[in-house]
Amino acid sequence: MRTIEVTICSSVRPTERVEKVVSAIENIFPGLIMDIRADKIEAYNGPDSLKTLHGLLRKLQILDTARSVMLRGLVGNTTQFQLNKQAALMGFVSFPPEEEPLGSLHVQITGGERVINWLAPETENGVPIREIDISELEEDELGEDKLGGADV
Repeated sequence: MRTIEVTICSSVRPTERVEKVVSAIENIFPGLIMDIRADKIEAYNGPDSLKTLHGLLRKLQILDTARSVMLRGLVGNTTQFQLNKQAALMGFVSFPPEEEPLGSLHVQITGGERVINWLAPETENGVPIREIDISELEEDELGEDKLGGADV
């Protein structure tokens, strides 16, 4: 059973083109399986679809903001947050404080704090204290608890 799941949901406003909303999602989360309707898009997949987000958070130097937003949205094993749809269309990550007038991308990631630690680790002066490789998440999914053990 997959323990890391990514789900994205976005409304498609009457003034928007479906293709642009699809592009916004794919720019940040490539490889998702999409259910595309005229007024709504729902997309889902596993941890591989988070690799672009992982890289963008570092490139844009917004690890602390991302970590704060993700931890604030963490309930049980799932974190929820929103991304600015227009920024995503341009290949950027922006966390709006609330639902935007044109709608936001609603992101839900199941996998708990270990996924947040991979996506947006704690930093010191903006530099990650410890980077976790995605293979550690995948191994942890299989029941090998490397995150709690010593570094090899």
